[in-house]
Amino acid sequence: DSEASSEDLVPSLEAGVAPDREEEKASKKKKKKPKGLANMFSIFTKGKKKKGQVGSAEPEGEPEPRPGLDGPLPTVEELKAALERGRLEAARPLLVLERELQAAAAGGAGEEELVRRQSKVEALYALLRDQALGVLRRPLEVAPERLRQALAVVAEQEREDRQAAAGPETSALAATRPRRWLQLWRRGVAEAAEERMGRRPASGAEGRSEAESVFLHMGRTMKEDLEVVVERLKPLFPPEFGVVATYAQSYHEHFAAQLAAMAQFELCERDTYMLLLWVQNLYPNDIINSPKLAGELQDVGLGSLLPPKQIRLLVATFLSNEAANVKELMARALELESQHWAQDVAPQRLDGHCHSELAIDILQIISQAQAKAESISPDLGAQIKQVLLVELAALLRSYQRTFDEFLERCKKLRNYRANVIANINNCLSFRTSMEQKWQVPQDPLSLLLGPLSELKRHGFDTLLQSLFADLKPLFKKFTQTYWATPEETLEKIIATVGGRLPEFSELQDCFREELMETVHLHLVKEYIIRLSKRCLVLRTAEQQQQLARHILANADVIQHFCTQNGSAATWLHSALPTLAEIIRLQDPSAIKIEVATYATCYPDFSKGHLSAILAIKGNLSTSEARSIRSILDVNTEVQEPSRSLFSLIKVN
Repeated sequence: DSEASSEDLVPSLEAGVAPDREEEKASKKKKKKPKGLANMFSIFTKGKKKKGQVGSAEPEGEPEPRPGLDGPLPTVEELKAALERGRLEAARPLLVLERELQAAAAGGAGEEELVRRQSKVEALYALLRDQALGVLRRPLEVAPERLRQALAVVAEQEREDRQAAAGPETSALAATRPRRWLQLWRRGVAEAAEERMGRRPASGAEGRSEAESVFLHMGRTMKEDLEVVVERLKPLFPPEFGVVATYAQSYHEHFAAQLAAMAQFELCERDTYMLLLWVQNLYPNDIINSPKLAGELQDVGLGSLLPPKQIRLLVATFLSNEAANVKELMARALELESQHWAQDVAPQRLDGHCHSELAIDILQIISQAQAKAESISPDLGAQIKQVLLVELAALLRSYQRTFDEFLERCKKLRNYRANVIANINNCLSFRTSMEQKWQVPQDPLSLLLGPLSELKRHGFDTLLQSLFADLKPLFKKFTQTYWATPEETLEKIIATVGGRLPEFSELQDCFREELMETVHLHLVKEYIIRLSKRCLVLRTAEQQQQLARHILANADVIQHFCTQNGSAATWLHSALPTLAEIIRLQDPSAIKIEVATYATCYPDFSKGHLSAILAIKGNLSTSEARSIRSILDVNTEVQEPSRSLFSLIKVN
């Protein structure tokens, strides 16, 4: 797993707080005292017999004499011996010694004497500094009381620095303040943080890159160490040290420096994702706002690991990478699917329906890219959604073109119709996912669904082509027999359609209903075309009324059959009955009212269509026909109909 998560950052506190004490002691024994420090201490030993060297610190349990620390002021040699043994109590007499030196300078002591005495004081301070900061450098390895002593020493020196800055200068003495031991401590914390964070991590889990292992190590180290600081050091450190903030800033700065250094290079996709994951998710959420640290760090103001400009560049690169990956993966999935069609591979059957995995594959590719961005941040998830919709729209257009090519080239394949049905069924998965899971707004949704609607329409046309071809000669019988036996003719038409409906049983239910609506529309349209052929002229009212009754009866049969088989095209119900009523009526004014009403239901009903119907009424004068047609002038500004009926019918 290449992604570090909050579960990965489990603290193992003692494992990373400090190196092994025995190892450290061994290393101390090997180290020589710095040459400069030895020279500085030589002023204490001139003219004296050299004694055996004493270690810098003795075991804490061993009783140690405290020469003169509780009685008269110790000598320089006694203070030196005490400090070499790590006796931090010597800080107080040393401060007294420093003040006596200042008093001597103010009293006009000789320059040579002042230089000699100041050299000794500074040498002792150097030793005290090393002892005190040495304790603070490994605060968890010493007893709490000793840590408090070291903290008190540093705090006292800070106070002395402030007093020296506020008081008059003593020109007879070299300036030795401010000593800035607190600053030195902070620098030591930064060095310790760099050392801790910079350790080479143990070999990572299989599949994890070196960079991922390094950043995971830094994240774990920072979290576990800061938790130790909060739990064990904060109660001991005075507030002015700001121990939590100091450690947090040191670790943060090292972490940020490593990210910034890596971000300067041209990153691979995996590293781009990793950096963003740390910057926008793991670091702020799993470290800074983790349960044990959130309350402590909220006022520290650590900020982001990278500046906003750098983050924007990484985000742009990430989005570009993901768009390219998604595009390639979807194109590959479509290519593989289209090869199956061309190779006449039969589609799967699922719950009695022809099934294709293409929609599932495409939506999984999209969902994985979305989830990847959301794992970084919700904001990036929202940004990539728009990118993915663009790529999905392009894929669906390509899908439609590929499907159209299949329809044209592969008609003779054995599994041709089954694969057509499977692809129509695919549209349901796409549409459901976009409407429900993705919650695409209406305008983008219509653009996305456009290619799917075309694919479905072309699929329906292919499936119905042979049926409609079989129906054509049957509809011609209406005009060939001059509507003498319309019931018998329609009965043959309905029987033909009913016999072919099982061919569509492997469509999803919703598409089978839509296909039945297409059949319903075709039956009504073809019926109207036969009425509009101008080959039938009825000159008496009785003849017209008889034809109207036939039309009404036929309309009822068509409506009942189509509705029973799933058509929900209720908008077609009045198409034939109203035409029958126009044919039946004899009063031009009544006909006008009927025509006006009809035009509101079917805005594509034109004067040409009306003229073809009125031609049946052989007893209607030219002026009356013209007057009736004029009623449609009122509706010339009606918008385009949402459904087409008469626009599909050509009239002479």
